[in-house]
Amino acid sequence: MEPTTQREINPPYPAAAYLPERINLFADQLPSMDEIRKLSEFVHSTESNELSFSQQIEANMGKSSPKTLLSVGIGLYILARFAEAAQMLQKATDCKEKYIYLAFALRRMGKFEQAIENLQKSLDYGADTLSIALQIVATYRVAKNFDAAAKELKNLLNFEKVSAEYHYQLARLQESQGLYDQAVGNYKIALELTPNHQRALFHLAYRCDLSGDEEAAIDYYKQIASRQDPSSPDSGDAGPGRAGPVYVNALLNLAVLYEDKGEFDNASQCVDLVLESHPNHQRAILFKKDIESSKTMVYDEEKEKKKSHKNQILETPISDFELSVRSRNCLKRTNIQTLGDLVRTTEAELLSYKNFGETSLKEIKVILESKGLNLGMALEPAPSFLLSQESRGAETTEQSPTEDQGITNKLVDDLQLSVRSRKCLQRLNIRTISELTRKTEAELLGCKNFGVTSLNEIKRTLGNLGLSLRSLD
Repeated sequence: MEPTTQREINPPYPAAAYLPERINLFADQLPSMDEIRKLSEFVHSTESNELSFSQQIEANMGKSSPKTLLSVGIGLYILARFAEAAQMLQKATDCKEKYIYLAFALRRMGKFEQAIENLQKSLDYGADTLSIALQIVATYRVAKNFDAAAKELKNLLNFEKVSAEYHYQLARLQESQGLYDQAVGNYKIALELTPNHQRALFHLAYRCDLSGDEEAAIDYYKQIASRQDPSSPDSGDAGPGRAGPVYVNALLNLAVLYEDKGEFDNASQCVDLVLESHPNHQRAILFKKDIESSKTMVYDEEKEKKKSHKNQILETPISDFELSVRSRNCLKRTNIQTLGDLVRTTEAELLSYKNFGETSLKEIKVILESKGLNLGMALEPAPSFLLSQESRGAETTEQSPTEDQGITNKLVDDLQLSVRSRKCLQRLNIRTISELTRKTEAELLGCKNFGVTSLNEIKRTLGNLGLSLRSLD
């Protein structure tokens, strides 16, 4: 594939063509839904536009006419201030726009039943029947009520091979249900019907990336970056008027793929394009630092081969060895599963566990000696055993007793991590959340191309589940 140039991935349209004053949310007549989409695209195209628009909304916040409340409510939704938007819209003039944007705000707040009620109310004021039906499908899907979403779609079969939105929503539902091949097929049909459907293109790119077809993913992400158009349809989970993140996320995912291929200049260029319009984008800022660090990393193939051999030994499961029932049960209770876990544990720690005695200790020592290892050697300050970054980490005792085993036994794929984080975990052969929580920050950062951005994402994701990486304290 030819290296991507800045010209290839720069948006081909001038953002100034969609200046806010040309689409005035506070004009006597409310702009059309399509015009509001274009306004939102302009607002999210740069941080300065977001700031200017936010100031315009604030200037009208104190006004109490139903028409102004409607405009302010829609503006607050565009700014992702969903609770405030819902509060304003509930007091606004009754119209289809009120109920549609109120539904979108409620959906983002997790109030799915109320969102559906408001979508249905919009039909009484002339909202498009197909569009609302598909938004109801999306709401059920986001609420994880897949049966209800499928039932709604069955009522729309006459739009098969006719509506790109129908196939997009069908694909999103299939993807949520794990029907990935069928989802890819419907994303492609959506693009055949509407070639510039940005969300269908983004999800198709992401699905190709997850399935290992990186060349196809790169091509699709490049299409998003070069075709981005404010007039493109946008009826995904967020609702109309919030397409901006698609372009940014496509560039950042594209940067990840370029970095994995060693094309650091192309990766930097993608991130730079994001930072040009969003200079305070935290993910892009951290990603930029990670890419620069990757450029200076020296890869020693022979050293990596040696590390790989040591890793294979250290990753050997304890279950591969003949142990007494008592020893096996004690190790299981302390969550020691591999030889690597043992060399990060001292004799004193083992003997401190209930029912673990000298007999079990001797059994363990014999196993380790057969592999040239011994207890606690990974904790020794002497550099005689150079444990690789890819196998170092769990240097404390068992996991937190508050961990929910049902959660930790799930696959890391269920965490919906970014492309970069997912690839790094694959390199470390981390398959389950339990395996991830036994790693330390240092171990993860030791993986090639794993940086602060990915670390923060993983820590945040685990924190949301009440879990964390293992600590060296």
